[in-house]
Amino acid sequence: MRMTALRVSAIVMLGLLGLAATPGTAAAQYRPRAAAAPAVGEDYRIEASYGWWNAEPSLIVNSEALGILGTDVDLISDLGIEKRRLGKLNIVLKPGKKHRLRYEHLPITYETDAFPVARAFIFNGQRYNVGLPVTTVANLTQDTFGYEWDMFYFPRGFFGAGVNVMLANIDVNLLSPIGEEFIAQAAPIPAFNFSGRAYATKNLALNGEIKFFRIPESIEKKIEGDGSYTDIDIHATYNVTRNVGLQMGWRKSAIFYLADTDEGDLKFKGLYFSGVVRY
Repeated sequence: MRMTALRVSAIVMLGLLGLAATPGTAAAQYRPRAAAAPAVGEDYRIEASYGWWNAEPSLIVNSEALGILGTDVDLISDLGIEKRRLGKLNIVLKPGKKHRLRYEHLPITYETDAFPVARAFIFNGQRYNVGLPVTTVANLTQDTFGYEWDMFYFPRGFFGAGVNVMLANIDVNLLSPIGEEFIAQAAPIPAFNFSGRAYATKNLALNGEIKFFRIPESIEKKIEGDGSYTDIDIHATYNVTRNVGLQMGWRKSAIFYLADTDEGDLKFKGLYFSGVVRY
């Protein structure tokens, strides 16, 4: 499934690149063509957007302690965590035509109060039996910093590549009558990205991006851990004016980690809507 998602994203971005570079009509090959109207929304130094991501979560964690193997705990079906909208903030600094500095703050928090355990499991060396009331607090906040260079730049689009560092916080706390247990992992995750944009009209931009990283097998043994990260984002932006725009998109993000005695498989996917301002 991971390779399929990568192929789909690559096809989308190649299509955007082709749309940006391809002449509008065959007739343009035989007569002079007027210059395309400049795209609205590319002339800026600072861009900020805030939106709501209606993400469907899939959250599996496992923690071993005291030599006792843990169970794969589904925070949704086992502990009652429910889907909720996630706010997200994006900031882009554009010091030059082909250079972008990017930051995203994605606070991901979930909480349930005294939810009766639906299935017996072992977490952090402690057994939780069916019916035990457990209050769960999960903080999975992400902060991502990145640089992108647009190697191909056109009047109505671009195709670029970049590097990113995501500071991932994974903190899951279970409080019940038998005590309190938790796991806490916080680590920088590097990632590469490819992105493309093409303007269907001077006001409507179509965008595709993929970020990805996987720890090489040669390093897994040295650090006694494993991990991967994939993020696919496809969206459209309608620029009402040079300074204001509206965004709608679909995004899928997946993080897998294995560190010490903890393991997690965290996935989110769904539609999002954002407002954009530029200066």
